[in-house]
Amino acid sequence: MSFLGLEGRRVLITGASSGIGRAVALELDEAGAGLVLVGRDLARLEAVAQSCRAGTHLVQPFDLSENLEEIPGWIKALAETGGPFAGVVHAAGVQSLKLLRTLRPADLDLVFRLNVHAGIMLARGFRQPGVKDEMASLVFLSSVMGSVGSPGRIAYGSSKGAIEAAVRSLALELAPEGLRVNCVAPGFVDSEMLQSISQMIGPEQTARVRDMHPLGFGAPNDVAKAVAFLLGSCSRWATGSTLLVDGGYSAH
Repeated sequence: MSFLGLEGRRVLITGASSGIGRAVALELDEAGAGLVLVGRDLARLEAVAQSCRAGTHLVQPFDLSENLEEIPGWIKALAETGGPFAGVVHAAGVQSLKLLRTLRPADLDLVFRLNVHAGIMLARGFRQPGVKDEMASLVFLSSVMGSVGSPGRIAYGSSKGAIEAAVRSLALELAPEGLRVNCVAPGFVDSEMLQSISQMIGPEQTARVRDMHPLGFGAPNDVAKAVAFLLGSCSRWATGSTLLVDGGYSAH
């Protein structure tokens, strides 16, 4: 893991209590990074911390979608007490599977507040003096749904498309400040979120979705390794990019 250059450096991970966020935490722990694990469920965050080798990671319960205005000051305080961050990973996100006829403004607001607005506020907080160290990196979690359409994914797909658009503009604005901004766009990953979707769409439709991935469903760790690459010094010349990790889903 030494090629990542993350040993002894701090990384903040949102959505760290489960799924891809948890896998990112375990991957970065292996790389020797010091972690700030963020989520809403304290018990689950502590379980992730106990699964890590280092045992010195900070657990931070925080509801990003309910505290948008507080995010810049919150991350500033974390840096002042524990030191600057080499990276921030915004893995927290809310899924939405609703057809247009049932979609309400409140549904759109719920998805965009966490998936998009919270991420932009994290970027605003991360760029503050003293919060980031040299060669810092911000990684968002997008999805193939940001570029490939699917019935019932209007809110979710729109939010992921917005993330990718925001990443391009953030990358240009923050490059002079030494901050890189990229995102990873996974396909369907075998996680708690996929299990929830499978319960809604049934086994037959789930099998169809799996067949759309030439390499089958991915694992959270497949995505975590891509995130680690974009955080590390080995990707120092990458910014404003979207890295597809989708088992061939979008190649159709």
